[in-house]
Amino acid sequence: MHALTAAGTCTADADCRTLPVGARACGGPEAYLPYSTKGTDVPALQALADQLAAERRAEIARTGEQGTCMFKPDPGAECRAQRCTLRRADLK
Repeated sequence: MHALTAAGTCTADADCRTLPVGARACGGPEAYLPYSTKGTDVPALQALADQLAAERRAEIARTGEQGTCMFKPDPGAECRAQRCTLRRADLK
């Protein structure tokens, strides 16, 4: 996934998005990946994220994994030094 986002650069926060990655036992993603809409093959990135989430959900079902069930909010993304990064929670 990181290889698909490596070429993307940004000039403004509007160029940046986040992609939910993986799956947690109680629902929702394990993490968020920042990416730029410029230079990123977004459909390929989304397809890979969907595949990885499905594999993770299957693993959770197979192993009976349980989680803390704490909500993990989307931190959003911003453009810093021409790279999309996750927003820092302490700067909101």
